[in-house]
Amino acid sequence: MQVRVYYNLHRKVWSVQHKIPGKGWRIFKHMPTILLDDVSWKVSAAGRARVLREKRKNVHAYAVGTLYMQSWRRIREDWKQVRYNPYEGDHFQADGKPITNSDQAFFQENREVWACLSR
Repeated sequence: MQVRVYYNLHRKVWSVQHKIPGKGWRIFKHMPTILLDDVSWKVSAAGRARVLREKRKNVHAYAVGTLYMQSWRRIREDWKQVRYNPYEGDHFQADGKPITNSDQAFFQENREVWACLSR
């Protein structure tokens, strides 16, 4: 199932959305940990511009991928930590380099995100 994931600041968990034909993205569930396959890292330019203008957070950056049924994952040394800060750039980063895709991504309870950039 294709989903979109972001960190929910109010619930302190990961929000998972799925696309409903004719209605757009809707909340599917909230999860403490998530594992995605075939991930695309997306940042809305308009949403980021709004954050910069208003100096207030809003949901505008997502990971889009296939929900993997087993959510626990052991992070190996070849996985890279993923970060995004709208004040530092318009893209997600791993090791200080922009990323747009990854083979897998693991979203942990402590808000850390790790990506396998190549299997």
